Order: sequence, then structure tokens, then C-alpha cells
Amino acid sequence: HALQERDGCIYQMVCSSDRHLQNQKSLQTCFNILSSLRLTMQVALPQESLCWLIYNGTIHIYTICRHLMMIGQSAKVLEYLLWATICMESSIPLLSVHYLTWRATLYTAVSQCYFDCQDSIHGEIFARRGLIKIDELKQLSNISSSLENAETQKIFREATLKMSVMIFKRAVYESRRKPKSHFRSKLRVSLKEAQNLPWPRTATERLLTEMFDGAAAQFLAILEALSDSSRPVLRPAPPLSDEIEIQDVVSELFFAGLEILSGNSMKKQKEYKIFFVIPAGEKGVSGDAAVKFIKLAFSYEEWDVFDSAIEFVVTFLQAQGDPTWKKAEMELKLLTLMQPLLVPRKFKHAISISNENNTEDARIPHGSKTKQTFRKGSLKHGEPSHDLMILATTVFSCVSTSKQ
Repeated sequence: HALQERDGCIYQMVCSSDRHLQNQKSLQTCFNILSSLRLTMQVALPQESLCWLIYNGTIHIYTICRHLMMIGQSAKVLEYLLWATICMESSIPLLSVHYLTWRATLYTAVSQCYFDCQDSIHGEIFARRGLIKIDELKQLSNISSSLENAETQKIFREATLKMSVMIFKRAVYESRRKPKSHFRSKLRVSLKEAQNLPWPRTATERLLTEMFDGAAAQFLAILEALSDSSRPVLRPAPPLSDEIEIQDVVSELFFAGLEILSGNSMKKQKEYKIFFVIPAGEKGVSGDAAVKFIKLAFSYEEWDVFDSAIEFVVTFLQAQGDPTWKKAEMELKLLTLMQPLLVPRKFKHAISISNENNTEDARIPHGSKTKQTFRKGSLKHGEPSHDLMILATTVFSCVSTSKQ
């Protein structure tokens, strides 16, 4: 226990001095800590009474590995996450329903590692393996207890959802791939034409309906299917694949996501519930999920989806009056103002940014291409200098607010 706590303290000290682990020495220290944790768990594993050390060790490993995954070290942390899951499965006390949520989290992290390493096949295989393990525990639970309480049902439902999402992440694309020799029809269904059709309208939406119950679960699956650790938000680009079918799937995922976010899909599915909630709920889309969806639309250059979603999401965030959502609101404003720098076209956003002293004011009016006036000079809308001025003003406002 003392060794684990020591390793945890060393990790915290590294993070305090190098938060993003940019120094090679910091990285190496983290991997040394992971090796040390694995060694202490090896010693404790044969003794059932020390299962709590195994559990604590998996938490330490997961925490460090998730941090390293965020900076592109998934290939190197995979072995440690695999070790953590094996330890959870090897300790009989940790196989109980009580620890299933945590075990499913570890399964998801391993699967995500495979996807980060562009090894989607093994990512799906490991998720299916996790699903089998969950089902085995559920069968044992049913045998030992004829009455299954609501809390137990919720645990199994959430664990199953995590695995299903990772399976969908690959299945939604692979189910549409065609052999290179396959004849591709030129006739493709227009998403605009399908807009007013009853849900599910596309092959992607049909798969979502088959695999997931409720809009919240479907939206989570969409986010995961679109998420790619190698795709930076501020460097938007279309889907990397040149396969038409894969491009269609991406468009259909955004099409479905926008429908869920707007609440229309639930009306079509006869679910008259609140469509948009700040805390994650079973019947609604969380605020964090909505913000992530908009960032993904920006990343994939899905400008129509971006334009449609950002208006009511920003309005919703502003209406909350909660300081915790101010950062998300500012991030979305920055993306809106970066849009004209990346894609020269007519925009429909209207966002005004001003500081407390009201010394500067920058505005992108609705669909305007006219000359704009600043208190410190005049620049033509559409010129790089004008757009950069707006962006700079916004960034300054964000920095000032964050300091306060």
C-alpha cells in the first residue's frame, strides 16, 4: 500500500511541474511508475485478502494511462491497461457485480487503445469479449438471486452499453464497406430528401435503433463512432477514407446526431421527453455531449451541421447562468470565429464580443459581407486581417474572463 501511494505521489508531482507531460523525463517517470504498480500488483495477486490492493492499483494505472492516451501514447500504455483488466478478472472478490462498472471502464479503455492504434478489429474483438464476460456475470447473478433489484439492472445495462458503443464504433463502418470489385451505384439517397422521413431514415439510423434503446445511448454511440484521437479539432478536414461508403456513414452519423440533438428523433420515436439536459441522463443529451458533437462537426468540416447545432446549443448554455459552462460557451464562440479563417464563404452567425471597458467591439453579422467598423480603425469583412482581429478580440476576452 505504501509503495502504491508513493507512486501516486510521484505522478502528482510530475503533473504539477509538467501538466501536459511534454518533457521526455516526465514521460519516462510515468512509465516507471506504471511498471512499479504492476510489480506490486503481481506480488499481491495470489493473496485474495489483498484484493483491495489490486483494485487500488488498477485505479492508479487507469488514471496514468488515460493521461498518456490523451497525448498519443496509447500504443505504450496498452499492455498496462490489459494487465489491469486481467487482474480484475483474476481476483474472485473483484468479479462481483459491485465492481462491474469499473471493470467495464477498463474494458472500454483497452478497446479505445486499440482504436487509437488504428487496430479497430482488435478494438471490436476486445469489446465483444467484455460483453461476453458481462453476460456470464449476469447469468451467475440470476442463478444466485431470483430477484434482481433496480440498481443491479442499471449496473448491467450501463456496462453493456459501454461495450456496445465500442462495437458500434467499428461495425457502423464495416457493415457498409464494399469489395473493390463491387459495382457502386451512382444513385445515392440525398440526406435532404430523407430529412422528413420517419426515423430511422438511413442505414446508420437503423443500426442505431437495433443496437441502442433511447436517444441518449444512440447519441453516445454517434459521438464514439466519430471520435478519432488523431484528428485535431482546430485542423478541420473531411473523412480520411476515400471510400464513398465511409464518407456516407460519416454524413449519416452527423445527420442522425443533429436530429437527436434537435429533439426531432424522439418525437418520431414517440418519446416526448426533454431532449437536452445538462447532467447526463438516460432520456436526454448531456451538455458536454452536445458541445463535443459541435466540435466534431467542425473537425469534419460538416458546416451545415455545425451552423445548425451551434445556434441552439450556445443559446442553451447561455440560459443556464452557470459559470461552469462559460468555458464551453467561449470555446464554441472561438470555433465560430475561426470558421471564416478556414473556409471562405457566407456565414450566418452573429456573435458580439466586448470587454468590460467596452473599448473594442467585434461582430460578424448575419450573412453580411459589408464593411465593418472598429473603434480603432476600419477593416473589410472577409479580409484575413479583419477575421484575425475578431479572433484576437475574442481570445483576449476569454483570457480576461478566465483570469477573473
